[in-house]
Amino acid sequence: MRYRSFGRTGWQLSAIGFGGVPLSFGARPDESEAIAVLHHALGCGINLIDTADAYCRDETEVGHNERLISKALSQLGSSERSAVRVFTKGGYTRPDGGWAPDGRPAHIRAACERSLLALGLETIDLYQHHTPDPDVPIAETIGEMRRLQDDGKIRHIGVSNYSVEQTETAREIVEIQAVQNQYSPRHREPERDGTLEATAQLGLALIPWSPLGGMGGAKSLNRGTAALGEVAGSHGVSSHRVALAWLLAKGDHVFPIPGASRRETIEDSALAADLDLADDEIERLDRAL
Repeated sequence: MRYRSFGRTGWQLSAIGFGGVPLSFGARPDESEAIAVLHHALGCGINLIDTADAYCRDETEVGHNERLISKALSQLGSSERSAVRVFTKGGYTRPDGGWAPDGRPAHIRAACERSLLALGLETIDLYQHHTPDPDVPIAETIGEMRRLQDDGKIRHIGVSNYSVEQTETAREIVEIQAVQNQYSPRHREPERDGTLEATAQLGLALIPWSPLGGMGGAKSLNRGTAALGEVAGSHGVSSHRVALAWLLAKGDHVFPIPGASRRETIEDSALAADLDLADDEIERLDRAL
């Protein structure tokens, strides 16, 4: 595993993180297997785990993913546990299994308090606003997050699904360390909308969510499949690994967080950190994807 400086936090974090989504949705594994997957991720050198209170099937089990992660980490020794950074998010609700933004300050505070309990923490390493709420000014939401930081409940603040302009609005209120947006070989909007460039210039971490294009992983990449396969074949690795290595080549501030519900899948993802693509391979993928 290779490690990178994360924003201005002073942390050295694994270039590949772990996204907890698959452990709480669909045909999710049972608790013992989910914990085994998380432990295997840590054994692969991953020390960045991303979760959210809304990673659950519906509102009846809010915090499901956070509780799983907490239980897995509670089984580690103190030195192993202290090396792991857990990021979570608030600002979404799950009515009837759907997704609805709620950026009201009261909701953000209550969500943060619930996440602290679910994770068994006194302070959350990085608390992220999960998505802008069109009915609540960003200044109100981020202002409450700043107050939570002042209260010692949040160490650092990040944003998710924010445009460059919205990120600038947040930065006027509090120091932001990371932007978590969708970014994958088939979803390259951060390159087009300026997010990739802006985060690099501002010294912010960029955390691509769904870095393989969805729960189907590399198989769901509709464009560039042939090019991915050919580059993968030349290295004797999977297209899955090449797709993540391509993202990592976009900048030292990029931290993809692929999810996994199987140990072999997260191991393949972790090995992407050690895959160096040649310039001509990156250019070829840029054209094909």
